[in-house]
Amino acid sequence: MKRFLVFLLTVFALSGCGYNDFQRLDEQSKAAWSEVLNQYQRRADLVPNIVATVKGEASFEQDTLTKVIEARAKATAIQVTPETLNNPEVFAKFQQAQGELSGALSRLMAVSERYPTLQANQAFRDLRVTLEGTENRITVARNRYIQTVQEYNVLARSFPTNLTARVFSYDTKPTFTVQNEAQISSPPTVDFSAPKK
Repeated sequence: MKRFLVFLLTVFALSGCGYNDFQRLDEQSKAAWSEVLNQYQRRADLVPNIVATVKGEASFEQDTLTKVIEARAKATAIQVTPETLNNPEVFAKFQQAQGELSGALSRLMAVSERYPTLQANQAFRDLRVTLEGTENRITVARNRYIQTVQEYNVLARSFPTNLTARVFSYDTKPTFTVQNEAQISSPPTVDFSAPKK
């Protein structure tokens, strides 16, 4: 009878301490992270097609293409596992690599504006639209991940569930950050004056 009472007390204590909420939010954050990875993979899969299409433009800057190829290689070289979510250093490296690929692709698209024959190429236009849609999907997936991690982290840091977090080693999870926070915190300088000669 004593064991049964202890068992019931344990069940009631665990149900009120947020244990099940930790499990639910942990699974939600893993699912949201999987969607982020899915969208990053979709983008990585587009890069070879974009590069092949752009290479057809003979005078296109090879340096820009090389940077895109290198950034894709770096982004896809990082092995991502469920433990990545709990390792801020690996998470930061992954995020940096994806940021470099985003930057390289942005530069490629900006430089491509100078090539009318490339802009007229239907395959390039289709790939560009697909890439823009993928970038939007990445943003949506990252936002969902950020929301689930926020819920998890609030649970891990709030009383009394923070006690459960300590007992079961539920550490807070890293979230996406901006790599150049100091740079974007100051407003851009806009100057419409004529250039000095």
